[in-house]
Amino acid sequence: MIFLSNCFLILVGLTGVCYCSITTVKETSVKPGESISIPCLYESKYEKHVKYLCKGFYWATCSDVVKTNKPDTSGKFSVQDDKEQKTFTLNINHVESTDSDYWCVVEIDGGADVGEYFRLSVSGTPALSVDNQEMEGFLGENITINCKFHNSAPEKWCKLGGNCVTKSSEFVDGTRVIFKKNDTTYSVTMMGLKQENSGWYWCVKGQFQMPVHLTVTERPASTLTSVTLMPVTMNVTNVTQPSVKERMDPTVFFISLGLLIFIVLVALFVLFVLKCKKTKKEPATEKTEVGVVYSDVTFKKKKTSEGIAAESDGNVTYSSVVSFKQQDRRVKQK
Repeated sequence: MIFLSNCFLILVGLTGVCYCSITTVKETSVKPGESISIPCLYESKYEKHVKYLCKGFYWATCSDVVKTNKPDTSGKFSVQDDKEQKTFTLNINHVESTDSDYWCVVEIDGGADVGEYFRLSVSGTPALSVDNQEMEGFLGENITINCKFHNSAPEKWCKLGGNCVTKSSEFVDGTRVIFKKNDTTYSVTMMGLKQENSGWYWCVKGQFQMPVHLTVTERPASTLTSVTLMPVTMNVTNVTQPSVKERMDPTVFFISLGLLIFIVLVALFVLFVLKCKKTKKEPATEKTEVGVVYSDVTFKKKKTSEGIAAESDGNVTYSSVVSFKQQDRRVKQK
């Protein structure tokens, strides 16, 4: 029994094969200088354990380059542990030709660590690739992933820790999958997305797998509005009218409003000034009347049959006349 156990350990160290409780890709392809993310699914019992990336072909001699409790200061490697999904993701940046052999590893305190081997095939023309490893879908809607290939092997679409489908109308996590294929690409469309469809998947073409992470959320209300209004805006613009953006430019609106307010204020001010001039009372003027002052007065006596008659006003001679102005009695005298 001990002999068999030792043989098993020797086989693991020499071949890089380890039968462990971790699931990951077997081999994936990547261009030099690009980055790649590799998911590693683990059992629930390892949730609180340290996870890390180990570099090297042999399990016994590989060296850890980054851990969840020990970040890589160079920035080439990183690791994130999603305890809810029971998956830790290994990120390798600026891949070089020497970046080929790695292990997903769970650290066991007081015992042997457990790990799973994967290989990077670094080539100028990847055997299998996707445009983006991070995809976002919306509840109840469809999403399509394009898997680009350069070999003639059969294709699959697999869920990490779940089942694989090879043809249209098969189901992954209760979601129907549609396949379409041409000479260099096969597309996978997942119909009517559900919340449980979030997680890691991979395109499969022969011996190669390319991981794709899918996040399923509710479509934001603003996104729905923009999608609905976009065709309307384009049609109106194509006819002759200005676009919605031009009609609702806040700068033009506020300038016009300010100019209108200024014109109204100026008009009101002019009317106010004119009204004040009309209603303003003029100061009372002194009314005068012309009087006459006689400097010399000579009375002429009229002779009658009885002699000299009495003096009368009708026969008066004025030697000089001086006129003067008399103030109106209504004006208060000082």
